[in-house]
Amino acid sequence: MKALVLSGGAGTRLRPITHTSAKQLVPVANKAVLFYGLESLAEAGITEVGMIVGDTAAEIEEAVGDGSAFGLKVTYIPQERPLGLAHAVLIARDFLGDDDFVMYLGDNFIIGGITDLVDEFRRLRPDAQILLTQVPDPRAFGVAELDADGQVIGLEEKPEHPKSDLALVGVYLFTPAIHDAVRSISPSRRGELEITHAIQYLIDARADVRSTLIKGYWKDTGNVTDMLEVNRMVLEGLDRRIDGDVDEASETIGRVVIEEGASISRSRIVGPVVIGAGTVVSDSYVGPFTSVAENCRITDSELEFSIVLRDSSIAGVGRIESSLIGRHVEVTPAPSVPSAHRLVLGDHSKVQIHS
Repeated sequence: MKALVLSGGAGTRLRPITHTSAKQLVPVANKAVLFYGLESLAEAGITEVGMIVGDTAAEIEEAVGDGSAFGLKVTYIPQERPLGLAHAVLIARDFLGDDDFVMYLGDNFIIGGITDLVDEFRRLRPDAQILLTQVPDPRAFGVAELDADGQVIGLEEKPEHPKSDLALVGVYLFTPAIHDAVRSISPSRRGELEITHAIQYLIDARADVRSTLIKGYWKDTGNVTDMLEVNRMVLEGLDRRIDGDVDEASETIGRVVIEEGASISRSRIVGPVVIGAGTVVSDSYVGPFTSVAENCRITDSELEFSIVLRDSSIAGVGRIESSLIGRHVEVTPAPSVPSAHRLVLGDHSKVQIHS
């Protein structure tokens, strides 16, 4: 069994971070979201991975390499532009051959991995198996309609009026039957070959399409709010570890990870928190659900429920929370300016001004 991992896409909902970085490489608890998916595939016993890459191909290839760091063998498959998930299957035909495969969206996050799902698919081997989860607003997702027996009878891509609250999670399992389906469909109104249309083709052809409702935690990390929430969930599972330097004037409370080479002085760190290697925190407070990557500087500031990427500095700015701060960022106080009011008042005006 092989895997097809999608790592293209522009990541528009994470801009401006993704103007200069692949969305799949934005870190959660100081590890790229993509890496969690690759580790899940390896844990499920899959070793051959085809990686769909687009404009950020060079950055993805530099981060993942040949896959050996994850126990995988990675083959890169360029996609000129994002033309849909079914298009990714279409261009990966030579790599996939006649093998069953998992298609995994590289910016999706599933706590607990996919080993049980892969084992079930190998045992039962339906033509396709989709993962579903209940969401409050399914209009932003592919949506499944089930009959009274729980059988999949219809799929829609980002419908205006969803027929259920069951969204497709970004993990799909297929036999080679999917290849005929992706060749048989036409582009949607978005100009893309939709994987929901390809699966609907299988349903209409009376193929064996099954669904699994996942009870665990899943997120599409496509926006800042979801990134911060996934970061929170991962940090909840931290084990305390202090490998860096913490001076006697500092306090670390709870599940705190201080990586080797990091330095904490005259500061208070309240977990769950991870501080990356080479990062210096001084005269500051770093509060729960915060990840600070490597080689950062936090000085005379307060930081909570945030992600700070590598080589950034925060100095003298009071409190920051619920924030995603990119690489090589400098956050400093604004210069003080005299307070003034500029007025243009008509005759007989009355004005009250609070100084």
